[in-house]
Amino acid sequence: MNMLEVDRLRVWDAKSGHVIVHDSSFRLAAGECLAIVGESGSGKSMTCRSILRLHDPSIRQSGEIRFQGEGLSDLPERDMRERRGKRISLVMQNGMNAFDPSCKVRVHFRETLGRHMGWTRRQVDERAEIALAQVQLRPAKDVLNKYPHELSGGMLQRLMIGLSLLLEPELIIADEPTTALDALSQYEVLVQLRQLKARIGCAMLLISHDLGVVRTMADRILVMRQGRIVEEGDAGNVLSHPRHPYTQHLIHTRRQLTEPFKAMLEEGGYAEHERRRKVL
Repeated sequence: MNMLEVDRLRVWDAKSGHVIVHDSSFRLAAGECLAIVGESGSGKSMTCRSILRLHDPSIRQSGEIRFQGEGLSDLPERDMRERRGKRISLVMQNGMNAFDPSCKVRVHFRETLGRHMGWTRRQVDERAEIALAQVQLRPAKDVLNKYPHELSGGMLQRLMIGLSLLLEPELIIADEPTTALDALSQYEVLVQLRQLKARIGCAMLLISHDLGVVRTMADRILVMRQGRIVEEGDAGNVLSHPRHPYTQHLIHTRRQLTEPFKAMLEEGGYAEHERRRKVL
């Protein structure tokens, strides 16, 4: 059985009538990582929000979404809340939006894990400290006693990963998890996401416009343009032999941006550039 099945998903703005996602269909197998790629405004994140039913009031959707064979589209909101977090976890682009700014991180963990796992405060604190140490957040006690604004973007992303580690969801949706991070933090978050997937054996839906991130994580790739799926296939095949002109454009653009920097590093040009900059 597929972990996730999306059939004829259509998303539109009820106020303007603008269609954001046009009749999209795809499958996600258990244990698989499917990456949805495309430029900003292509419908990637809106597809994710449709799965979780987290739209703004003016947004409407139609079509069928099944999670482990269960239809989510008509599920009562109370039942849907039980599936968010525990069975379907979300790692957001902006970690600050995932936490209540008025509460310490420990409070968020206690409320979330108390509700979904039924753990006592003591159990939450003990297990949270272990999980945070596993995602390289040390000393864990100090991190749990911080307010969200006292932590960096990379630390907030790892907090969400640590929480997912404790919830052990069957599906993780990672929506542009590295976009707002510097290069070192991006690398650390990708490592943690891969380790999380390996530890709990979950499926992952990765939303990204960064083909470097996608190459590292994905088994299959789905390419979206202006709300439509234009290409889908094995990650290696799509990246090495793209068929659709839009996919070819994305990959070509990526190469144009990265190859000059690679050449500079490989030829020792970076060191020479830095030497000249200091002289000037």
